[in-house]
Amino acid sequence: MSEAAHPAATPAPGRLLALTDQCVQCGLCLPTCPTYRFEALETESPRGRIALARAWELATVPPTPTGDTHLDHCLGCRRCEVVCPAGVEYGPLLVAARSRQRERRPAGWKQRGAEWLCARPGMLTRLLGLYRRLYPLLPTAWRPLPQPPAPARLPLSQSADVALFLGCVARPYETSLQAAMLRLGAAVDVAIAMPDRQTCCGSLHAHAGNTATANALAAANRASFVNASTVLTLASGCHEALAQALPTPTLDALDFFAQRGDGLRFRSTRERIALHLPCTQRNVVKSDIATRALLARVPGLEIIELDGGFGCCGAAGTQMLTEPARAAAYRQPLLDQFAATGATRLLSANIGCRLHFANGTQALVQHPLEFLAECLDS
Repeated sequence: MSEAAHPAATPAPGRLLALTDQCVQCGLCLPTCPTYRFEALETESPRGRIALARAWELATVPPTPTGDTHLDHCLGCRRCEVVCPAGVEYGPLLVAARSRQRERRPAGWKQRGAEWLCARPGMLTRLLGLYRRLYPLLPTAWRPLPQPPAPARLPLSQSADVALFLGCVARPYETSLQAAMLRLGAAVDVAIAMPDRQTCCGSLHAHAGNTATANALAAANRASFVNASTVLTLASGCHEALAQALPTPTLDALDFFAQRGDGLRFRSTRERIALHLPCTQRNVVKSDIATRALLARVPGLEIIELDGGFGCCGAAGTQMLTEPARAAAYRQPLLDQFAATGATRLLSANIGCRLHFANGTQALVQHPLEFLAECLDS
């Protein structure tokens, strides 16, 4: 597993500089970058951030709070990678730059708190259970996440060849989605296990420069999934970190079921739904094709893809918690477009995006597979 490929790799001496030197400063990335489109500043573009990281690494300019803010603002959407003619590896570059940044500047308390809790999914689940009960009594400012659903017991198997990654914050929020996975699996004669010792994927740690914790979580997941022949992910934001941590083949569950689409039968569903394709799904996992193919199998379904705003919903891992006003500004054009479509529900394949949307609308927000399980012709 190469350092360049691993999102949590601690940068070796000279590695960050080598990554920044890939950039030819052409500027083709600027129109695709959500933060550049939002502020129209060079320092809020991939090219600007690469130049800043390079200057810091060469010690030609000193780090400043303003420069740190520009690096902090990056959403990690990696739209720039898709259009880059020089093949700049912006994902590893961003992690390396933030690792260097974290060596000299500690993360804020909200970021540290989120990292600590997500590395302890059991404790996080219990805390969110308390949050669910207190939610109606809390003022709006104390509701950073939507109200979790009531807990549910699932008939969990620990021994099937195909295993499901549950994540951290997704565990208490996605019990209905986990049940939907079991129904879809049964429809194609696939048993799905949910190993109980798995932990957070470590993406939010790595993307904030905390590579040590990210690597420790990767090791824990390797031990948890040692008996699986295939591991499925439900969150596009978790997929890359898990896939690079495990020797086991790791698939987005949407790709997995799209490959078995002939075994799925859906009833006619005359409904208009809105589809949001997360940045990580489009630019990293690339399971957007599978999503469209699966939804196209539902007779009568009308699908409207959301493309408003700046190219990103603004959730960006923990940024919806650490920069809530800024994250909401990225989200609002998509919510406005959603409302204008008259769609009954909003589908999105990343847990962070769904939580962010659900905190801004009363409409139903679901993973595409949860909706598809509802449409099964049983």
